[in-house]
Amino acid sequence: MAIRKIVRFDEEKCNGCGLCVPACAEGAIKIIDGKARLISDKYCDGLGACLGECPQGAITIIEREADEFDEEAVKQHLGVKDGQNHSPDYDMHGFFCPGSRMMDLRRETIGSSCPGSRSMDLRKGTDSSNDSAAIVPKNEGQDADMVEAKAGDVQINIRSQLGQWPVQLMLVPVEAPYFDRVDLLITADCVAVAYPNYHLGLLKGKAVVMGCPKLDDGNYYIEKLAEIIKNNDIKSITVAHMEVPCCYGMVQIAREALARSGKNVPLKTVEISIEGNII
Repeated sequence: MAIRKIVRFDEEKCNGCGLCVPACAEGAIKIIDGKARLISDKYCDGLGACLGECPQGAITIIEREADEFDEEAVKQHLGVKDGQNHSPDYDMHGFFCPGSRMMDLRRETIGSSCPGSRSMDLRKGTDSSNDSAAIVPKNEGQDADMVEAKAGDVQINIRSQLGQWPVQLMLVPVEAPYFDRVDLLITADCVAVAYPNYHLGLLKGKAVVMGCPKLDDGNYYIEKLAEIIKNNDIKSITVAHMEVPCCYGMVQIAREALARSGKNVPLKTVEISIEGNII
């Protein structure tokens, strides 16, 4: 132990946005219970690369008694072996995945949407009563890259209804601004793939968190969801799950989290068949 410079997080100012996490090459910062925290003193070099990333001014450099910075411990923490990073949470340079950075994607007006997401009617003389086909470009402006779309496969190019990032329950901050006064959609991962009308039928106008009740840590999900519900003004909760037995676990997780939160929030469930229909 020695008196040295080290980062300090002001929990009153921190809103759990997570922008400081990818700024720390040593992986010393983690969002825990909705707040940025130092995992271990020995992972922090005290240089403060994270300071400029905090929009709340919650990070400062102080001097206090702390373990010495340990470069070898950092390498083990990041999973670096033979010059390569083997940790699934960090890229090859030792930085936390930038894909977990929080973003509020909600649009104020339809007119502000990206041209590439505007509503388009792609029907080109197809008739559901026959097997006629339309040739539709994969991406607008790439006429040479064509695919065959049979009648009934494609009708419109809908606008994305996603209003936030990230969406994985493991990654979302507990007190993200997009959880304030919203309807919350808790969805099992497979639902978004199986249900073709997911964006307009389920996601539109809602904040969303996703996870797999079979493969992920259900107890962690219960605790985190309980904190999200407890610390935000959630108006309603919709749980979307597949018809397969293991997927019912997402309903149990949501109900237990709601009970632990102490809140009285309306909760409904939506079951999706493997064929992609609401049951």
